[in-house]
Amino acid sequence: MRPERLVVVVGTGTDVGKTWVSARLLATLRAAGVTVAARKPAQSFSPGDDPAGLDAAVLGAASGEPAATVCRPRRCYEVAMAPPMAADVLGRGRFTMAELVGELEWPRTRVEVGLVESAGGVRSPLSHDGDAVALVDALAPEIVLLVADAGLGTLNAVRLCTGALPGGVQVVTVVNRYDAHDELHVRNRRWLREQDGLHVVGLPGEESALAELVRGR
Repeated sequence: MRPERLVVVVGTGTDVGKTWVSARLLATLRAAGVTVAARKPAQSFSPGDDPAGLDAAVLGAASGEPAATVCRPRRCYEVAMAPPMAADVLGRGRFTMAELVGELEWPRTRVEVGLVESAGGVRSPLSHDGDAVALVDALAPEIVLLVADAGLGTLNAVRLCTGALPGGVQVVTVVNRYDAHDELHVRNRRWLREQDGLHVVGLPGEESALAELVRGR
């Protein structure tokens, strides 16, 4: 059953903090009494990584779900590459975006906010025939959160990614690791808001504001 509000979390690249942002958002929503669920269509990782630190486990801890519910075990690839590349290396077969989307199962009792987190950057392959742009297009979420770094390169990365995302969907840029005392961070955020007309939220510090946006308030 589709959640009342569906949010897709994408990033300008790898290691910008998509999972951290997602977990903070889920925890904030739950603390406000909102029912949530999290899904990771596919994840890849190094074989020696701590299972508790994997994306699905972190998201599950925040949403109150088992990691195996957040990301199906068959879509967990123990090679640190884009999921379809990791699947090729492991000899585990090709998969399509339609398959990933079809495998997303939500709780039988409808939740208020469902979160789907992509892998890598906006144009990083998520399946053999699609990326995060294709995921957004297929799911038609109520809101997309674009997670970006706060420092050098932010403006270019955000502009490229917002230009690639499908039109007609609300996009909120989450400037992660934001420091209100860092002049570059402040100027980047101001430029994105005033020059590019984007909706920008800074984390940490504005979790409640982000939660209200996700809830459509």
